[in-house]
Amino acid sequence: MSSTVDERASSVGRWEAQRGFDELGRPLRDLTFCVVDLETTGGSAEAGSMITEIGAVKVRGGEILGEFQTLVNPKSAIPAFIAVLTGISNPMVADAPTIESALPAFLEFAAGTILVAHNAPFDVGFLKHFAARQDITWPDFEVLDTARLARRVITRDDAPNCKLSSLAQLFHATTTPNHRALSDARATVDVLHGLMERLGGLGVHTFEELQTFSGKVSTAQRRKRHLAEALPHAPGVYLFKDSDDRVLYVGTSRDLRTRVRTYFTASETRSRMGEMVNLAERVESVTCTTTLEAQVRELRLIAQHKPRYNRRSRFPERVTFVKLTVEPWPRLSMVKKVLDDGADYLGPFGSRRTAERVLEALQEAFPIRQCTERLAREPSRSACVLAEMGRCLSPCDGSATAEDYAAVVRRVRAAMRFDADPVVDHFAERMVTLAEEERFEEAGLHRDRLATFVRSAAKGQRLTALTGCPELVAIRREDDGRWAVHVVRFGRLAAAGVIPRGADAHAFVEGLRTSAETVLAGLGPAPAATAEESDLILRWLESPGVRLVDVEGEWTCPVRGAARHLSVHDAVEESRRQLVPFDDRRTLAPSHQPLR
Repeated sequence: MSSTVDERASSVGRWEAQRGFDELGRPLRDLTFCVVDLETTGGSAEAGSMITEIGAVKVRGGEILGEFQTLVNPKSAIPAFIAVLTGISNPMVADAPTIESALPAFLEFAAGTILVAHNAPFDVGFLKHFAARQDITWPDFEVLDTARLARRVITRDDAPNCKLSSLAQLFHATTTPNHRALSDARATVDVLHGLMERLGGLGVHTFEELQTFSGKVSTAQRRKRHLAEALPHAPGVYLFKDSDDRVLYVGTSRDLRTRVRTYFTASETRSRMGEMVNLAERVESVTCTTTLEAQVRELRLIAQHKPRYNRRSRFPERVTFVKLTVEPWPRLSMVKKVLDDGADYLGPFGSRRTAERVLEALQEAFPIRQCTERLAREPSRSACVLAEMGRCLSPCDGSATAEDYAAVVRRVRAAMRFDADPVVDHFAERMVTLAEEERFEEAGLHRDRLATFVRSAAKGQRLTALTGCPELVAIRREDDGRWAVHVVRFGRLAAAGVIPRGADAHAFVEGLRTSAETVLAGLGPAPAATAEESDLILRWLESPGVRLVDVEGEWTCPVRGAARHLSVHDAVEESRRQLVPFDDRRTLAPSHQPLR
């Protein structure tokens, strides 16, 4: 499905060059930290508490680069109990600089570093508060909280709590915390180094791993981080396998090695994933040239291997279609597969319940029979209750002529294929009537049923248009300026590639088309791939920036199709979300959720 080996190699190089610090991981030994501590007159800057002292130590690779210390005149009396706690009295700060001069000096000292504090929200919160008061734009500091990190690493067997004094004793700090800013900052430096040393033994060596480290990731999981080392820094699909070579889990990422490493050292805390990692013995990968190719390969591999730890996409064959049968007196039914029988199909639907709602909407809008028996050309049965209610033409008792019934069938077929207006108009009239009769709950049910039909029919009509197209070639400019090319045949991704810089674009596209997978058309609206793959491709084709290079056959959507009614139902859904309290949004009708 991909381009040549050379093209794939250039793609890997392209992604390698594009990775930023966050994707690569910054080694802790190369980073400069500014460990800061404040003394204040109280616990809340918002409530009027002031800073009385700032102390900071700048370190990198275990080496102290500099220190910063200043008392700060709070312009108000220091409470007696604070003076006793910190030893900072009113006379000591009388001649000290105010925060208006102390804060800019500290920010200059800390520029370009990562801020570290014990209980960082307190210290950083005070600094941000006074920066805002002075109209100083707060620098884009990254912040590390040693108290929060310690709670993930230190157990009760190590220390009774995670207070700075307890941790300083645990890590044999050279400075004893004494509620003075610089002394406490020095002690925090030793605590920081002690935590880093302990985490280094668990495979945490970068700042990103340090920030996302979780104690919920077991030691056994962390010991398997070597499984990610052979993976490339490239987009693609990864497969966890057990000792019997069975696929446990399939995933996709723009950076395979970085993503897989998170299962061992970062913030992966899902119990199922922990269980999966414990069983995993190796990780294989498939590099891809484009993100869409990686997403498609993921779907195919999940469908092929049905990994026990993947929850979605394992059974793409479990879809449902709404079928308009071919018989003397056609009817609507739900089926699991499309046959080459000349019938009309709408779908596929990932949920049987969704298919049921679409079928019910069509049956309510049109007086087509709902009985399941096959009727003779000249039936002689008694009418059902639906006929008495006027909801069925009742061909079973001869009440309807073949011509009248055929006219209804033509309207049903049109609604399924290209004209949703009769269904929309029927439900709109019904909702107005119910609202006038103040039967608002029933009107709401009709609204939800109509929304399900519109969304389902629109999706089905769009997919049918794509899956009936023998070949479609489209391109889009990627973030790095190169053009991603995809060849789609009958709704299936047949080839993907990225045009190399300086290459002849036309020649590259033609070569990609020539080497693309041969794809045979599916039956009816059924795609040559899974419905989920075709839907994924369709969303990419409809995304901003995509350009069509060539289309073989026709790729169109009906002018009077269901898609033109989507905006109304999207607006209704958004209005409901705005009106329903956040905590109660779980009660929204599931029919408004995207089709599976």
